Amino acid sequence: MMNKTVLSILLTTSVVGIAEAQTKLVEKVTRKGDELAIPYSKYKLPNGLTLIIHEDHSDPVVHVDVTYHVGSAREEIGKSGFAHFFEHMMFQGSDNVADEEHFKIVSESGGTLNGTTNRDRTNYFQTLPNNQLETALWLEADRMGFLLDAVTQEKFEVQRETVKNERGQRVDNQPYGLSGEMVGKTLYPYGHPYSWSVIGYIEDLNRVNVNDLKNFFLRWYGPNNATLTVGGDVKPEEVVKLVEKYFGSIPAGPAVEDMKPQVAKLDKDRYVSYEDNIRFPMLRMTFPAPESGHKDEPALDVLAEILGQGKSSILYKNFVKEQKAIQASAFNSSSELAGEFTFTVMAYPNTSLEQTEQMLRASIAEFEKRGVTDEDLQRFKAQAESNLVNRMASVSGKVSQLAYYETFRNNPNYLQEEIKRIQSITKEDVQRVYNQYIKGKPSVILSVVPKGKAELIAKADNYTVTQDGYKPGPDEYSGLKYTKAVDTFDRSKRPGSGENPVVAVPDYYTGKFKNGLKMIGTYTNEIPTVTLQLSLKGGHRLAANDPSKAGLASLTAEMLNEDTQNYTSEEFSNELDKLGSSIRISAGSNETYVTVQALKKNLDKTLVLLEERLFRPKFAQDDFERLKKQRLEGIANQATQPTAIANNVYGKLLYGEGNVMAIPTSGTVETVSNITLEDVKKFYNDYYSPTVAQLVVVGDITEKELTGKLNFLKKWKKKNVQIPADVKAPSIEKTRIYLVDKPDAAQSEIRIGYMALPFDATGDYYKLGLMNYNLGGAFNSRINLNLREDKGYTYGARSGFSGSKYAGPFTASAGVRADATAESVTEFMKEITGFHKNGITAEELQFMKNSIGQADARQYETPFQKAGFLGRILEYELNKDYVKKQTDILNSITKQEIDALATKHLPVNNMHIVVVGDKKSVLPKLQALNYEIVELDTDGNPIASSSVK
Repeated sequence: MMNKTVLSILLTTSVVGIAEAQTKLVEKVTRKGDELAIPYSKYKLPNGLTLIIHEDHSDPVVHVDVTYHVGSAREEIGKSGFAHFFEHMMFQGSDNVADEEHFKIVSESGGTLNGTTNRDRTNYFQTLPNNQLETALWLEADRMGFLLDAVTQEKFEVQRETVKNERGQRVDNQPYGLSGEMVGKTLYPYGHPYSWSVIGYIEDLNRVNVNDLKNFFLRWYGPNNATLTVGGDVKPEEVVKLVEKYFGSIPAGPAVEDMKPQVAKLDKDRYVSYEDNIRFPMLRMTFPAPESGHKDEPALDVLAEILGQGKSSILYKNFVKEQKAIQASAFNSSSELAGEFTFTVMAYPNTSLEQTEQMLRASIAEFEKRGVTDEDLQRFKAQAESNLVNRMASVSGKVSQLAYYETFRNNPNYLQEEIKRIQSITKEDVQRVYNQYIKGKPSVILSVVPKGKAELIAKADNYTVTQDGYKPGPDEYSGLKYTKAVDTFDRSKRPGSGENPVVAVPDYYTGKFKNGLKMIGTYTNEIPTVTLQLSLKGGHRLAANDPSKAGLASLTAEMLNEDTQNYTSEEFSNELDKLGSSIRISAGSNETYVTVQALKKNLDKTLVLLEERLFRPKFAQDDFERLKKQRLEGIANQATQPTAIANNVYGKLLYGEGNVMAIPTSGTVETVSNITLEDVKKFYNDYYSPTVAQLVVVGDITEKELTGKLNFLKKWKKKNVQIPADVKAPSIEKTRIYLVDKPDAAQSEIRIGYMALPFDATGDYYKLGLMNYNLGGAFNSRINLNLREDKGYTYGARSGFSGSKYAGPFTASAGVRADATAESVTEFMKEITGFHKNGITAEELQFMKNSIGQADARQYETPFQKAGFLGRILEYELNKDYVKKQTDILNSITKQEIDALATKHLPVNNMHIVVVGDKKSVLPKLQALNYEIVELDTDGNPIASSSVK
């Protein structure tokens, strides 16, 4: 029977039905008391557009989401990737919005935006200050109703290259990146909507033309196949008027019917495999499962948690704890048409996946003996409640939830049904779905093994994709016509914005305990949660006291997440999960972080566990040996990943030999091998002290309520901790290219920069952030527009300053097409040099001031945003009015000041250029550039130098 204290959410939401079609109001949902619900009004426009409005005046922001019920599942054989391709094209301008203007307008309005595509839907969204609502609606309406004439062959070609770059970065050049694609085409029959990946195949992208793409838009992107959701600091009646104005005249598209579920069916196990540039052999076993919304979905989610999620799971016990695998997990993934229940095991090097499969099958069978406990259900339901509550932390989270429920359940208020489904799960349900979908059922078994290690696969491939039984679907695209709206107003005129909202910086309280611990906090009751962030100064930097054991800070933090004196790590994890809480300890370059999240009602019990974790670690030998082994394998694995190689080599060049900051926070094989359990204990005893600690508290708890709950921190004994002084980085004699060979890499990783300044909230560091915004900080920056939008070399390119209390680097970076490596270096340096010599334009200066000035409305919305703001105040000893001072600097800064900063702080002749790529293909072109080239190995050690040709 369900423990009703876990999900005590009584639902009395009122739903008012409205019969008059003329009013367009379909229903209105309100919230009663403290129930978990998202109030909204739902409207239907005559052209079929669904409008949902959520009113929330807690922050001066609005979030606008347009979800089209079209994803890759609506594509055809031979034309994969269209939905995702169109996600890109929708940002390339329309009749009344110029090329690249969408990003520019939203950014200049102080907003942020993006779009995403999955199998079943595409959405476009933006969060802006409340005075920019009309602008957002004007933009979204223009690309819904006035897009196609602006889709040129030239734009089509550039975005085709961008999509290829994205595929290269996320699929082809990513370890295990092809695994999802392999499973999809093996699990589903040829032609099934899920048998190809969302991003599509390169050959399909090469084959199609701009007219194919336009037809796809005409078929699926009408208002009758879209949901517009607006949330935040708005008045519903005003939103309705604006939506009618901008969207009401857009003609409906062809009728769209929901697709019916098409769950995969297998008659026997299908074995497939491929070789990849990886270190760890991976086994993935995927069973067909029902679609999202099916009655069995929640029980399968519980089964996945028992089998393979967290330290209480069977797979963790049998694989990770026993050092048989680096990772082992189970997950139930449900989409609109079908679901997949997947086990993934990442084994240690040279492990036979045949043995891994046998162990996995034995672990699955172990569930039958173990069964389902009351604690399993309590744990799942508590976490589900916590997850639902935390989704309400932002307007964007609530709007996204409403949009999802409307699109896939035809009911924005489906949250109520979701809670009922969770509450009603029984042990018998979980046992039944195991028997129905997993026990003795066939699956797809994928082996991914290192190149040249084919002998490690679980079993020889026994399945090849065939077209047997495939019948093409009906022609959806003949006779489509592009009809534009006829308006009574001038749509080309961009709406005005009105006055900027008044942004309230969070009020806060501060305190300092006798033992030296500093505290800062703020009360907010938007959601019934409490977030604590405890940080201890030092982190990886403390390894300067003994560089031979670099990596000790992060290994110590990991050990604190293991057994305590009174709990095994599994028991501890179980107790946290039953509360829906989390406690996580990690170490970075300059600090160790302890992050705690809890529902307010469970805070006391969570703090008891925090005290246990922080002050009563067990430091068990077996935990240490397992974590050290995993760490060494992880470090070795980095040598297979171009991104990690580039970051590590770049860091070594920046900081120089002998500086501990030149060593990754994870350490090296040599330094981690030197670390003993006694070193961990000593590090903890020496450096975990309240004298270098600060606590940030954000949430539904007042200072008075909190005080008595922190006695365990007040009793923390202080120690004298000395943080090593910063070591000056070596000067850069001249700009050189440092090349690291990554044979046959599909992309090259580029890092360009030098050691710049420490953080300063109101000094040159802050001003450099303003200077860099137009160079490489915004989507519409010179660097990104050049390399991504104009040239199609990359999926994204950027630059920025990253100082802390210590000097940090200026870095420009991107992953680029291998065949455009030298060209990308040229364009990077051209943009940096141009900014260095000529500075900012008047238009860019105004754009930067508008963008950053209005963005303040989005800075303090979520608990983590508030915690970040408060943490900076403590860390850098700032006054509350530092935000006002920043605003004053922003408003008064001149072109001359920006230009002087660029001249001084963009030393184009004294920077490192790191390139990690396929030497045989990239070196000849690099040699044609006017730089000395130094070849390095993957550890950053010199191999050879070559003269400029």
